[in-house]
Amino acid sequence: MESAEHPRTIKSFVLRQGRRTKAQEEALTNLWPVFGIETTDTPLDFPSLFGRVAPVTLEIGFGNGDSLAQMARAAPERDFIGIEVHTPGVGHLLKLIGEQGLQNLRLLNSDAVEILQKRIPLNSLERVQLFFPDPWHKSKHNKRRIVQAPFVSLLASRMQTGGVFHMATDWENYAVHMAEVMQTSPDFVNLAPEPPYAPRPDTRPLTKFENRGLKLGHGVWDLLYKKIT
Repeated sequence: MESAEHPRTIKSFVLRQGRRTKAQEEALTNLWPVFGIETTDTPLDFPSLFGRVAPVTLEIGFGNGDSLAQMARAAPERDFIGIEVHTPGVGHLLKLIGEQGLQNLRLLNSDAVEILQKRIPLNSLERVQLFFPDPWHKSKHNKRRIVQAPFVSLLASRMQTGGVFHMATDWENYAVHMAEVMQTSPDFVNLAPEPPYAPRPDTRPLTKFENRGLKLGHGVWDLLYKKIT
């Protein structure tokens, strides 16, 4: 039986590590000890982790980290935690952290659901971001999508009242699925002027991949929800 604490055993990702570049390897060796968070079962203490008290944004699946680095640089008053299972992406973002001197960003190379269950304190996150997750577009694979009711319930328990959950996808079918799942949640209310989809906020950078798709006529759907409980 599933619960908010243990919402799934099905993985929402396929681990494709790929090859790491020399620069990524160097960043993992030199910068992970400073900006990486080791995988344990101990709940995180954000003030100790960052050396201050500040609003915390969690991004699930940051890819190569370009946009997360941009957000951290643009909002030095906030602290950011990024979770990514693919090690080359972690290495790339660590390289950016070093090059840009970012002090308000920490990384986890792990499964986001497990991190939420074991390491994120209750009512601690001010913002959660889930941008372009694997859409698992075949119907038989839809159950692998990370946005499901148990996941949303788990996420709500880790967010502060008034906190914002921001999703984005370039698959319309997944956008519809996200909206349907969120509609059933008693913990969130849609923030869009004309629900369910919202204009892209300036806080979410436009990536090169996304911009190329938009020029080709591809759609992107943003969904923003506020925790109300």
